[in-house]
Amino acid sequence: MGFRSFLEKLDAEGELTRIRKEVSTEYELAGIINALQEKPILFEKVKESNIPVVAGLISSKKLVAKALNIKHEQLLHKLSNAIENPFPSPNIVKNGECQEVVEKNVDLTTLPIMRYTERDGGKYIASAIAIIRDPELGRNTCFHRLMLLDKNRFVARIVEDRGTDTALKKSGGELDIAMCIGNSSAVLLAASTSLPKGVDELGMANALERTELVKCKTIDVEAPKDCEIVLEGRITKEKAPEGPFLDLTGIVDKVRDQPVIEINCITHRENPIYQTILAGKKEHRLLMGMPKEPTIFNEANKVCECKDVYITVGGCSWLHAVLKIKKKHADDGKKAIRAAFEGHKSLKHCVIVDEDIDIYDPNEVEWAIATRFQADKDATILPRLRGSSLDPSGDLTEGKKATTCKMGLDATIPYKETGKGFKKEDYRKVDLSKLM
Repeated sequence: MGFRSFLEKLDAEGELTRIRKEVSTEYELAGIINALQEKPILFEKVKESNIPVVAGLISSKKLVAKALNIKHEQLLHKLSNAIENPFPSPNIVKNGECQEVVEKNVDLTTLPIMRYTERDGGKYIASAIAIIRDPELGRNTCFHRLMLLDKNRFVARIVEDRGTDTALKKSGGELDIAMCIGNSSAVLLAASTSLPKGVDELGMANALERTELVKCKTIDVEAPKDCEIVLEGRITKEKAPEGPFLDLTGIVDKVRDQPVIEINCITHRENPIYQTILAGKKEHRLLMGMPKEPTIFNEANKVCECKDVYITVGGCSWLHAVLKIKKKHADDGKKAIRAAFEGHKSLKHCVIVDEDIDIYDPNEVEWAIATRFQADKDATILPRLRGSSLDPSGDLTEGKKATTCKMGLDATIPYKETGKGFKKEDYRKVDLSKLM
């Protein structure tokens, strides 16, 4: 369901916390969201803006499932199917709620743009999806964090050799861009997913739930018609220092010279609501990690029978994964390891376990390693492979792609074992209510 519909549903079901006291965008908002463990929260009065702020709408898989009107256990398969079979690009309609108000006199300082921590290089938007048009491949949707420079300019973190960067190079260094704030969970998940070149991420959103677009007012780009706020602008050739800012690992990212975006028009709903996400916390981690679970799942099922995948919180929701497989051949575990690294190129470590292990319980995963794994036989070590720039222990030499040593642990029961000595024995279950 759309952003506004989901917010209303949570409010009606008593799952939305309302803060009626005036709060500040300077550290206070972020501190309250963090203290409340990112549960859904609406700040009705913001000191620096007339626009209310909401957070925590995608802080758990349970909330994502609720937004998509499915059960929690259906999420992996729903995402997997949307990635493998994205619908055609969404329909473009004439009118959208996001254009109920059009502002040509741009003043970004009227938005409740936040300063999250004392290390921040400036005020940041961390929740906006970016939509551009590649001259060869068509529409591309992703996330770029935005550091406010003045009333009509941001400096954006644009990762090298990814969709926006490659489109910029094809376009001579300048490109129209729409930054959309307050989106459905389907759109946020699609924007977080790395799809093959030329595949429209908003087609994936359309596969998750019906998604419609509207043409922007001043640029040749479309935006989700029911989002809250759209910032229409252009990426320029000008560069400015961006950062520091918290990244996914909770470590402060360094300062870089990055492209400046000039905003020439703001459109929004009447009485819009601004959505924020805490960098390095639950929503950020879920949006980064969860879309990688189906890509690993799909790759693993090409070589074995994979039952489930979990990108772990302890692995920064990016660097570590646990795969549950139904072992049918002696080398299924080793094949699953290779497939996991293929399904998520930034993955650093993975553990393969049997069907009897709860992959969401780190104690059970550790038990499987303790009782079913021998390092000299069951470890796969792959040195000097492409890694993640988010891992400070990797080779992050300036001007080079990050490299790392990867490791997979096959913690499955040896093939054709009877299970004796490898499976837990449990006590007989009793009904205590008959005894008390």
